[in-house]
Amino acid sequence: MDFLISSFAAALRLLGDLSPDVLDAVGTSLAVSAGATVFAALFGIPLGLLVGLTGFPLKRTVVTVLNTLMAVPTVVVGLLVYGFLSRQGPLGVLGLLFSPTAIVIGGILLATPIVANYSLASVRGADHRIVPTALTLGAGRFLAVGSLIGEIRFGILAAVIAGFGRVVSEVGVAMMLGGNIRGYTRTMTTAIALETSKGEFAFGMALGIVLMTVAFLVNLFLGFLQRK
Repeated sequence: MDFLISSFAAALRLLGDLSPDVLDAVGTSLAVSAGATVFAALFGIPLGLLVGLTGFPLKRTVVTVLNTLMAVPTVVVGLLVYGFLSRQGPLGVLGLLFSPTAIVIGGILLATPIVANYSLASVRGADHRIVPTALTLGAGRFLAVGSLIGEIRFGILAAVIAGFGRVVSEVGVAMMLGGNIRGYTRTMTTAIALETSKGEFAFGMALGIVLMTVAFLVNLFLGFLQRK
């Protein structure tokens, strides 16, 4: 217990001193997570709406695939993207491996199925009469869908936040595609794994505190918007 207490105190001192290594890891994590979440929202929200609002023969199969992709291990995504971005891969000429861009690409693949599934669930949970009623009142197709989005906006916001949570907390993709380069691609999660393995438990705990604080603030923001 004394070890945990002393480590926690040392972690607070690191945060209070604004350690450059801590700030670099936090900044990289937030940057790549935000970038991946934005693109995941751009892809996942329309996909979820499309699947939820249309009927087609393979719809159940598509839903099953989306559900499966939600649980795909991060190392599998990292392995797939690594194969594409490595020198022997089809995109190796771009030189993106071991860069923040590579981490963002992996994060997009991780978060998009989550955003799409949450958006799909929001559509299914909404009143099925919204779109037909809007069309009956003379609204165009896009305006009718816009009315639906307005009704399910909190569900879509929750989808985006869930996607962000998936990206900011993962280790496998960041480690495999970013290389854990200090000051460049080292994120909070990879830094926690590395420093703890080196015996720097206080440093890992400091980043863990920041990571939990970020998660708390994001959920607090969601709750604030829902009350509004």
